[in-house]
Amino acid sequence: MSKVDYPRHAQITLALSGASGAPYALVLLERLLGSGLQVHLLVSSAARVVMAAEQNEQWPAKPEALATLLSERYQAKPEQLKVYGKEEWFSPVASGSGAPRRMVICPCSMGTIASIAMGISDNLIERAADVVIKEKGQLIVVPRESPYSALHLENMLKLANLGVTIMPASPGFYHQPKTINDLVNFMVARILDHLDLDHTLVSRWGYGH
Repeated sequence: MSKVDYPRHAQITLALSGASGAPYALVLLERLLGSGLQVHLLVSSAARVVMAAEQNEQWPAKPEALATLLSERYQAKPEQLKVYGKEEWFSPVASGSGAPRRMVICPCSMGTIASIAMGISDNLIERAADVVIKEKGQLIVVPRESPYSALHLENMLKLANLGVTIMPASPGFYHQPKTINDLVNFMVARILDHLDLDHTLVSRWGYGH
């Protein structure tokens, strides 16, 4: 099978860290692949624990096995989904010359936010985020924590001042949600809006009411 080359504007990095919010990540991954983007997926060890706790899914630790599992589930095209281990420093996302210009960390733990805010790059998620910031790309982080401590707020403010979009997992209710999926779709829709990707997940304010 011939190699498929995706231009950088058709690529995105999606990272899952150890915060609660696995359903958001699954729907977002499905929508990104459905939009035709090539997804570079990064999953922390803590994120796999959360996935098991919240979705009863045991994700394999080996990147190749996880790529196969998710590609089959979401019917991804050849090479559309790339999965990397936490220390794959030679992956495209680790370098400004190869990383996608857009990245979403969903869900995003406060530990990950703190590391990014301090410029620490001890794993590939942190390094990929550092690359997007230094290359002046688009970084969206989706924290799920309550309450926020002053330290959390300081770290998020620092990132916001660097151009990072802070989008807490705080779904609205004006669309009159009936199910948990409705709440999940609301947040994923807001993320897709900021990525300038079309969707029909929820009605926009002022339309369909």
